[in-house]
Amino acid sequence: MAEAQPSSLNAVFATALATLTGCPSGAEGRLGVAVSGGPDSMALLDIAAAVAPGRVEAATVDHGLRPEAAIEAGMVAGWCAGQAIAHSILVPAHRIAGSVQAEARAARYALLEDWMDVRGLDWLLTAHHADDQLETMVMRLNRASGVSGLAGVRGRRGRVIRPLLGVRKADLEAYVRQRGIPHVADPSNSDDRFDRVRLRVRLAEVDWLDPVAASRSAAALADAEAALDWSIHRLMEERLRQEGDALYLEAGDLPREYLHRLLAQMVRLAAPDSPEPRGEQIEQAIVQLCRGSKLSIGACVATGGAIWTVRRAPPRRTG
Repeated sequence: MAEAQPSSLNAVFATALATLTGCPSGAEGRLGVAVSGGPDSMALLDIAAAVAPGRVEAATVDHGLRPEAAIEAGMVAGWCAGQAIAHSILVPAHRIAGSVQAEARAARYALLEDWMDVRGLDWLLTAHHADDQLETMVMRLNRASGVSGLAGVRGRRGRVIRPLLGVRKADLEAYVRQRGIPHVADPSNSDDRFDRVRLRVRLAEVDWLDPVAASRSAAALADAEAALDWSIHRLMEERLRQEGDALYLEAGDLPREYLHRLLAQMVRLAAPDSPEPRGEQIEQAIVQLCRGSKLSIGACVATGGAIWTVRRAPPRRTG
């Protein structure tokens, strides 16, 4: 496979940036780039600085989980200084505990959001690429995810944009080699204790899967998800009403996917402070409600038939 040239990656980035930000010229807004020091994020930073000169800043989060992390953050800071790119090193106020990957991710995005506000940045760019997208889709496929899950990593979520989802990891690695950009390898990316790492090894052995094509499929599914959400809002206006503490839905002949989403929304509205039921619980409830049964779902009680009723379950008696 021929390696993508730097100029072509710049063009891909510029097009994605314009599309995701909604600025056809891509000439508006200040960009913050999350940079770990790996080849993916270093390539993203260099490309962003080339396409949007004078509008880019970078930040590296040191979670304090590895002693090498401070050295890696310093490497990024030194390279940025040589390129006249403002750079910040962000450190969590508290030690990461619990589920390390999940906690670290939450802490990272919280720090980056605060950094954006302080620095007056409009967008946060991350270096998720086509191979990341394929891994995410396969993992979620294996968990019986629906349309939302299979849409994978979104190109944009709020102020976070991911302009490299159509680019292969190998092309980003080639980019930093060709340009002589320093980078590091995160050992967690080869730690087979993590499900994603084990999956990555297996996918590397399959040469007929095209991550770029998979990324396009994920984008199509994300568009389908947006269309479904739009339809759900319309259906709620037309078929859902609330009287007191009860919600009523004209279920009629709605497709199953709509029933799933509407029931989940009814439970959410009736008991907003309670954990939401899982997908399989919703599916089992739909079967019973279509039969006209009464059942418990989450913190609610639901009754089926032509009109579905959902209300919060009364408090359990004690003593």
